[in-house]
Amino acid sequence: MNLESPTVTVNKTAEDVFDFLTKVENFEQLMPESKQKFEKINDSRFLFQLKGMPELVLDQKENTSPSQVVLGAASDKLPFTLTADIVDSGDGKSTAKLTFDGQFNTMMSMMIKNPIQNFINTLIENIGKL
Repeated sequence: MNLESPTVTVNKTAEDVFDFLTKVENFEQLMPESKQKFEKINDSRFLFQLKGMPELVLDQKENTSPSQVVLGAASDKLPFTLTADIVDSGDGKSTAKLTFDGQFNTMMSMMIKNPIQNFINTLIENIGKL
């Protein structure tokens, strides 16, 4: 299952957005209002829970400064990645887009598609407000 957010313009340079997204504690600011739990585990891993959803642990998988940050599920039970692509557009601005890529069976995909799309849309809207 592959889902994409809209592309947003951020009033910060690509380097600033990259630096923000590589500090896992900053993701708490990006979470939807339905966030029930957020916990930094270490410098590259955090746990979060949204209302009505199980706890998820995300790890920073790879970073390509200043253009890409890849987070992935720490558990093999729900294998997915969340990739932030950042493009510098000059004048101290950049654009950002999120891509969710998960390997789920058809039934699971049908159940989680809308909640995941809403989640990444909220994350990107909040990134756009940085």
